[in-house]
Amino acid sequence: MYAVIDLETTGLRTSWHDRIVEVAVVHVDENGRITDEWCSLVNPDRDLGPQLIHGISAAEARRAPSFDHLAGHLAGMLRGRVLVAHNLTFDAQFLHAEYQRVGFHAPIDHTDGLCTMRLASHFLPSAGRSLQDCCRVAGLPLHQAHSALHDARAGAQLLTYYLTAAGSPPPWAAAVMAAAGLTWPSIATHPVVAVQRRVAGQREEHFLARLVDRLPRLHEPQGDAYMDLLDHALLDRHISATEADALVAMAESVGLARVDVEHLHRTYLASLAGIALEDGVLTPEERHDLDQVARLLGLQRSDVDQALSAAAADMPRQRRPDAWRLQPGDIVVFTGAMEPPRWEWEEEARAAGLQVGNTVTKKTRLLVAADPDTMSGKAKKAHQYAIPIVHPTAYQKLLAGLTAAVF
Repeated sequence: MYAVIDLETTGLRTSWHDRIVEVAVVHVDENGRITDEWCSLVNPDRDLGPQLIHGISAAEARRAPSFDHLAGHLAGMLRGRVLVAHNLTFDAQFLHAEYQRVGFHAPIDHTDGLCTMRLASHFLPSAGRSLQDCCRVAGLPLHQAHSALHDARAGAQLLTYYLTAAGSPPPWAAAVMAAAGLTWPSIATHPVVAVQRRVAGQREEHFLARLVDRLPRLHEPQGDAYMDLLDHALLDRHISATEADALVAMAESVGLARVDVEHLHRTYLASLAGIALEDGVLTPEERHDLDQVARLLGLQRSDVDQALSAAAADMPRQRRPDAWRLQPGDIVVFTGAMEPPRWEWEEEARAAGLQVGNTVTKKTRLLVAADPDTMSGKAKKAHQYAIPIVHPTAYQKLLAGLTAAVF
């Protein structure tokens, strides 16, 4: 009978190439009972826009199905039903644009469905425009806003409230009849594994676990390529999901089993311990840095203790490797929605003697991304040219090192 939908998007306008990043559908029957629901993140193959609003990380979205893969399944959930949404004009235009992008003209139009925001002027005249306020005035429970599934559920409850108030038949009975007769294009349905938002506080499995029992032990592993990639990944003391995938792929390509990778990680930690003890003093900041790296590499504090002990005993032979640093004149590029605004970051970079690029080229030294897992075009180029991608917090530390060296 009804398909209540809600979308989270990268922005507000399809004409600006904004895309859907999460879609939820809740089925409601003629009596207002919820009979089914479905929700999935959607890979938009671009940056995610205002992540502070929708709360979806690129690490989650990049492993979700693309719209063309779930288009057939979603059509099956919408076909023959009245489309319902809170601000249907917005959701309908995004759905219609996504179907057009994959080559289908779907019969989706805001004039054919029900908008719970518009209907509120009749059923809830004292309520504001927002879904939360309409639910509050209707006496419905609070819900988690800007989550497609929670908003769709709330919209379904609001529709039930309207159905009860309207009586039978509802004043939109003609829309119900019309929806049943709409002709949808034939869209191939692929098996779809819905990808849900990560539960708050839930951590992704450590990338080392993906190497268990995959490859045989090598007696002389060739780890230089892996270590070079690890250098780039740990530049900002964070291993993004994208970097974790790349490390796993590199380990497999050069024939490293998990035990080989663990050995390389200990070697890496040992070199950092040697650097920390070069001046004979281990500062609290250096210890914190070593503990942080150990955690990222799947090691323990006790491994740091052992690395420091070994480094202290071997100090005369320690050699400091070349550290990755920003240099005056280096080209840096920024991507993603940042706080403070991006132009302030760019002005600060120029004041420090850096050049700011608009696009990523082979000459770019560093890409600073609001979300290091971003799927923006700049990030794709950075991966192609093996240019490090760091979070703004890590960039600030690199910038501080640059200005300290200059002054």
